[in-house]
Amino acid sequence: MFGGGAKKEKKDTEEDRGDNSGSAKAQREAAAAAAASKGEEEDQAPESEDIHFEPVIHLTEKVEVKTNEESEEQLFKMRAKLFKFVRESSEWKERGTGDIRLLKHRENGKTRLVMRRDKTLKVCANHYIVPEMKLSPNVGSDRSWVWNAAADVSEGEPEAVTLAIRFANSDNANQFKDAFIKAQKENEAHFAAAEGSKEEVKEETKEEAKEVTKEASA
Repeated sequence: MFGGGAKKEKKDTEEDRGDNSGSAKAQREAAAAAAASKGEEEDQAPESEDIHFEPVIHLTEKVEVKTNEESEEQLFKMRAKLFKFVRESSEWKERGTGDIRLLKHRENGKTRLVMRRDKTLKVCANHYIVPEMKLSPNVGSDRSWVWNAAADVSEGEPEAVTLAIRFANSDNANQFKDAFIKAQKENEAHFAAAEGSKEEVKEETKEEAKEVTKEASA
């Protein structure tokens, strides 16, 4: 009897101890979770304030970029690829891809050919369409033309060059040819008038020189 009673008390004591141990474990886990949560909150960066800085310099004026085309009227525009013949190596070198345009000056009436490269807009062809120029078909192609320019100034200084241009199809190539020849005929009249004016100026200068000579001899 006594032995059995003692064992029962011991069991009850162990159960009480287990309950106390489980409660303490739960408290420790809760404390650890709270500490972890607090640590995460501390690790989070604070929200930045909406800070506004006033510019030091106010750009109130727009910078006007001039292209030297402001006084000209566009007569023709077509996308194409331009080539230049290199005499030293006897080969064609690509000069650029972009829009080839014919621009007519509103005052003197003369038309020039201008082409700029895509993106960079760098000039790769720039010359007047003079009466001496002749468009020739490129060998083996119905969408390409070749011509000689005695004074192309795309590189800054007048240069005699042989150029070739290639279009997407033959229709575009023929449209360019028609616009080129039309501008060439119009330019022929303007250049002839300009040459006539130069001759008139020369004759007037000669007459004035003669009059001055007569007055000096008298």
